Amino acid sequence: MLIPSEINMGGVFFPPLLLAGSLGLVATFLLTRLMNRYRLSRFFASPPTAFFSFVVIFTVIFDVILFG
Repeated sequence: MLIPSEINMGGVFFPPLLLAGSLGLVATFLLTRLMNRYRLSRFFASPPTAFFSFVVIFTVIFDVILFG
């Protein structure tokens, strides 16, 4: 089992989940813009709940891919 190490940026250490969460948030913004453009967001009963769910899903995906 790998122990995740911190990310060093200019002498400041960041936790890996911060990077994965930021990437997940950006990916969700892009996904929701595409879904709104093609009117796919109308299929969700609660779009804010779907947004939060996508943030969690993308964060987990980026965490697994980048930090194994």
